[in-house]
Amino acid sequence: MVESAGGGPADGTAEVLDRPLPEGVRRRVVQLVSDGFGGLTVAELPTQLRQYARFTPSRRAKFAANAMASAVESEPLFRQRIAERLREAQPELAGALDSGTPPPAADPLDVAAAAYVLRPPGWVKLVTAAGEEVQRADAERADEQARAELDRLRAELAAAREQTRAETEGLRAELEAARKEAESLHRKLRGALSDVKRGEAAVRRAQAETENARSEGQALLSAAESEARRLRARLGESEAALEATRRAAREGRSVEDMRVRLLLDTLLDSAQGLRRELALPPVSVRPAETVEAVEPGRMTPKDIAARALSEHDPAILDQLLALPQAHLVVDGYNVTKTGYPQMPLEKQRLRLLGALSLLAAQTGAEVTCVFDGAELAAPVLLAPPRGVRVLFSKPRVTADELIRQLVRAEPPGRPVIVVSTDREVADGIAKAGARPVASAVLLKRLSRG
Repeated sequence: MVESAGGGPADGTAEVLDRPLPEGVRRRVVQLVSDGFGGLTVAELPTQLRQYARFTPSRRAKFAANAMASAVESEPLFRQRIAERLREAQPELAGALDSGTPPPAADPLDVAAAAYVLRPPGWVKLVTAAGEEVQRADAERADEQARAELDRLRAELAAAREQTRAETEGLRAELEAARKEAESLHRKLRGALSDVKRGEAAVRRAQAETENARSEGQALLSAAESEARRLRARLGESEAALEATRRAAREGRSVEDMRVRLLLDTLLDSAQGLRRELALPPVSVRPAETVEAVEPGRMTPKDIAARALSEHDPAILDQLLALPQAHLVVDGYNVTKTGYPQMPLEKQRLRLLGALSLLAAQTGAEVTCVFDGAELAAPVLLAPPRGVRVLFSKPRVTADELIRQLVRAEPPGRPVIVVSTDREVADGIAKAGARPVASAVLLKRLSRG
C-alpha cells in the first residue's frame, strides 16, 4: 500500500465526485464490473447482484447495468474486489494510474473508468477530465454534423431554388401558350358566332322564300281549279255538239257507208298484194310482248307493298321469301338485341342462327347473317348451321357497311330482303333496290317455327 506524505494511506477513497458520472465513463465502468463479475463467488457478491451470477458478461451488462453501477458506488468491498480483478487483467494501466502518469495513448474513457474503480489519488480529476474530453469530442462531432447538415441544406436549397426557377419558367411558358390558345379560341368563337348569325339569317330568308312559294302555290292551285272548271264546261258543250253531229250523220249514213266499204275493200286488196310481194313470214311475236312488265303470277318485292297486309305482318316475309331466287340478309345483333338483349352475345348468336337454319330449310331461300366484328379481340369459334351463311365485319368496318356491300353485289332485279330496324340501313338498301323488313317481323316469323 502506498503511503501519503502525512503517513496515511495514499489512496483516493476520500475524494468525492461532485457531479454525475459521465455516460461514456459509466458504460465503461459497467463493462469492467461485468468482466470482473465472473471471477467472484456468490458469497463475494452484493446481495442485489447475486441473481445475475450465472449471466454471461453481455447479459449482465444489459440487464444488471444499473445494479452494478450502484453496487460499485455504494459497496467499497465489492469495488475493491473488482479493482483487484482489473489489476490482474490490466496491470500496466493500473500501475500507470497508481504512479499518477496515465498512458497518453490510452482511451480517456478507459482511463477514467479504471480510475473510478481503482480510486488512485486524483481519480476525480481523471474522471472529470475524461467527461469533459468526451463532451468536447461530442460537441466537435455535433458541430461537424451540424456543418455537414448545413452544407446539405444549403445544397438542397440551391437545388430547390434552381428547380423552382425552372418550374417558374416552364409555368410562364405554359401560361403564355395557354393565353395564345385562349386568344385563338376566342377568335374561332367569334367566327363561329358570325357563322351562326349568318346561318340564322339564311334560315329566315329560306323561311320567307318558303312562305312566298307556298302563297304562289296556293294561287296557282286556285287558278288551276278555275281553269279545270272552265274546261269541264267546254267539255260539256263539246259533248252536246258531238251528239248533234252524230244525229246529223245518221241521216246520210247509207251513202257514206258505201263509200267507206269501197275504200276498205281497196285497202285489203292492196295489203294482200303487198304481203305476197314481200313474202312476209307469219307473225310469232306481238308488239305487246316486247314491253317489259310483270305477268300474272309473278311478283316483285315492290308489289308486296301494294297488298292489304300490314308492314308488321310476318306473312309479308313469307311472300317475299317465296319469290324466285330470294336472298335474305339479316343484321344479326340488331335482331338479337331487339328480341332477347339480356342473353350473352354467344347465346344470342346461337339462338338466332338455329332459327334461321329452320327458316332456310322451310323456304329454300338463300340466308346470310351478318354480325359486327369490329370489336372482336379474336376470331369467333362458330360452326355455321346448314343453309345459313355467317359473316363478321372486318376491323374498322361496321356490320351496316357490310350489309350495303352485300346488297350492291347482287345483280339488278334479284329479290333481296334485308332485316334491320336501323333507319339509316333501311334507307340505304332501299335506294339500292333491296326490300327492308323490321327485326320485329322476323322475330314474329321465327316464333311461329
